[in-house]
Amino acid sequence: MPSQPLRHPAVAGTWYPGSPQTLAGAVDRYLAGVKAVPRGTVVGLVSPHAGLMYSGSVAACAYRAAAGGTYDVAVLVGPSHHVGFDGVAICSRGAFDTPLGALEIAEADAAAILRHCPVVREDPAAHAREHSLEMQLPFLARLWPALPIVPLVMGYQTRATIRGLADGLGLALAGRRALLVASSDLSHYLDARTAEEVDRRVIDRIAGFDADGLMAALERHPEYACGGGPVVAVMRAARALGAVDATVLKYADSGDVSGDKSAVVGYMAAAFGRFEQAAQAGSGER
Repeated sequence: MPSQPLRHPAVAGTWYPGSPQTLAGAVDRYLAGVKAVPRGTVVGLVSPHAGLMYSGSVAACAYRAAAGGTYDVAVLVGPSHHVGFDGVAICSRGAFDTPLGALEIAEADAAAILRHCPVVREDPAAHAREHSLEMQLPFLARLWPALPIVPLVMGYQTRATIRGLADGLGLALAGRRALLVASSDLSHYLDARTAEEVDRRVIDRIAGFDADGLMAALERHPEYACGGGPVVAVMRAARALGAVDATVLKYADSGDVSGDKSAVVGYMAAAFGRFEQAAQAGSGER
């Protein structure tokens, strides 16, 4: 049994199915629909966090890219949608429950992150209602049910917080087989054509593994990506942990499911690591 405290799901039954059988079937269908994955070693991912019916096919591309890997811990970094605060909130003990079973927190890794990241502090309350990490858990629970996690929610996405987290993760996870996951959607409520033009500014920097360029763009236009800070932090930390290549795996928008292209949310999946023929990894499947 998982140790306490146990973080209970906030959006099960609404943003994704609350039934274990229905959820497992949905996740499996999305994973089975992925057409191709990069060959190589994955260190970091970017995955969206909208309702499963809208962004599940995109998230699946990220997780399928890493599915062949063996990891000691998954470190999840997402934005805070409900609570404003400085720094990064961690839950360092217990487990996060899901309809597919509880995912234990990697307490030793969490303690190392707390030691090496002054911007990180214990704050379970910041996680209670947050969906940005919760939407990653069904894929993790299905692919690696025994893999422990470290959940991190970023408050105000300042350059100092992003750099502090990235540098600390690189130190805390050195020697560990860590899978880093940045949770982010892209532009919100633009028409689909405009959204794709705006989202391309983020996609191109991620495809180029240009964390500094993305940070500069987000400082001018924070509306480009709600989890832009987590993405930059994961890009920097992944490079510190040995990633040399980036590939954008898929881009889509909510209108692909709803049929309403007048006001969409953009989604993308990306991976960082060491890949064969990385230079041929274009800007992702549309």
